[in-house]
Amino acid sequence: MNRTALILAATLVSLTALPLGAQTTDHSAHHPEPAKVAQAAAPMTDGEVRKVDMETKKITIRHGAIENLGMPPMTMVFQVKDPALLDKVKTGDKVKFVAEKTGGAYTVTQIEPAK
Repeated sequence: MNRTALILAATLVSLTALPLGAQTTDHSAHHPEPAKVAQAAAPMTDGEVRKVDMETKKITIRHGAIENLGMPPMTMVFQVKDPALLDKVKTGDKVKFVAEKTGGAYTVTQIEPAK
């Protein structure tokens, strides 16, 4: 048997060894629902509000590691997706928030008081 025949035979054996139903042409199993992807990609991060700037619509947060951005703990200024988010917090509040990189800017998309 030549090498190509051996590879083909091994492939066929491995495919037939799979349980019934494991072989599928339904590719949706490999693509999670968009809502699940977004939720998994942007977990809540713990932080403390250092400054709320209503005029510029920005917030300064001392935060832990932001996993979805690969960012270590630090204090930084974020833009906010919706200025109404700033009404939910004040300087000194412990918060949980979601940040994303939007158009090159780090943006808070969700924020809530920590429990």
